[in-house]
Amino acid sequence: DLHTALASPGLGLIAEFKPRSPSRGELRVGADPEAIARAYRPYAAAVSVLCDAPFFGGSREALATIRRVSGLPVLCKDFVVTPYQVVGARAWGADGILLMAALLPGEEIAALQRLAADLGMAALVEAHDEAELDAALSAGARIVGINSRDLRTLDVDLARIEALADRIPDGVVRVGESGVHSAADVDRLSGQVDALLIGTELMLAADPAARIEALGWSPCR
Repeated sequence: DLHTALASPGLGLIAEFKPRSPSRGELRVGADPEAIARAYRPYAAAVSVLCDAPFFGGSREALATIRRVSGLPVLCKDFVVTPYQVVGARAWGADGILLMAALLPGEEIAALQRLAADLGMAALVEAHDEAELDAALSAGARIVGINSRDLRTLDVDLARIEALADRIPDGVVRVGESGVHSAADVDRLSGQVDALLIGTELMLAADPAARIEALGWSPCR
């Protein structure tokens, strides 16, 4: 249950599997999903998996492997825009999907969330500005991701998370996305969100588990 995992007390970690990034290029050549899953498992509340191959170096096979090895809720972080993708994500073992308010009108967000719920999945609805946040909340989002990266320019500003987090009502899980690279960043955001999604910083680390501990998390299982 992705929602329950992220709503649990304390600052949750969504650790991301992302071998490549459009903004940074190759992050981890030959990334082994099984090894990454084992490194993340003691610390993470959930794992985010980029399945797109051309831009992110991911695959649905990697998602299935990480789900099996980690035993944690797994977020399929494709750019989901059709019901077919929702069903496909569940077929490969995903426990959650990404819906982006920048790409989808409110009625489609609501419909895809309902489909995900019918299939036993949660939806993380991502927003970057006030208009997108309003759309996400109006569509009934129960998990809202605030992306500090402007996907039009790729500029990152953690202040975006700070500015929008207070506008999310109680009972809705707040997730901060992108731009976290240090323990100071984690401390800065820890009182404002329920979880942080961190990918690049962990995929670049020679020892992802040690990097997670350096950012401030201790083993929880």
